[in-house]
Amino acid sequence: FFFFFFFSIVKSLSSMPKFLKQGKVVLLLNGRFAGRKAVIVKTFEEGTKERPYSHALVAGVSRYPGNITRRLSKKKVARRSVVKPFVKSVNFAHLMPTRYGLDVDLKTVTSENTYGEANKNRPDTKTAVRKVFEERYKTGKNRWFFTKLRF
Repeated sequence: FFFFFFFSIVKSLSSMPKFLKQGKVVLLLNGRFAGRKAVIVKTFEEGTKERPYSHALVAGVSRYPGNITRRLSKKKVARRSVVKPFVKSVNFAHLMPTRYGLDVDLKTVTSENTYGEANKNRPDTKTAVRKVFEERYKTGKNRWFFTKLRF
């Protein structure tokens, strides 16, 4: 009896809808970037050899852009529009999904080897993510993603 009960629970869990998908905006709950917003680049539901738990590759905003007023010079506006990104692999347990999505294709920019321990491509990846985020910020799309979380 117990086996059938357990099997039915496992089967129902495996058929649950996957809501942590590419492009979903999440909040990080633990670590250096706790409270920061990030977007899921790629999910690893079954885990990998190095990380045997379900996790996701996320790209987020480490330092949000500053406030811009009409009085500011063009130089100051350019300086305050800088977005500092991060790219990180995070356990699903440390992510809180939001209702928002970001329709940015970061898969071409990042690769599976990006978040390795000592990777030479990491600065290039962060630069490419910064360009994508700054372009999105300057066009005025997804304003909520680029504002500090107030709590």
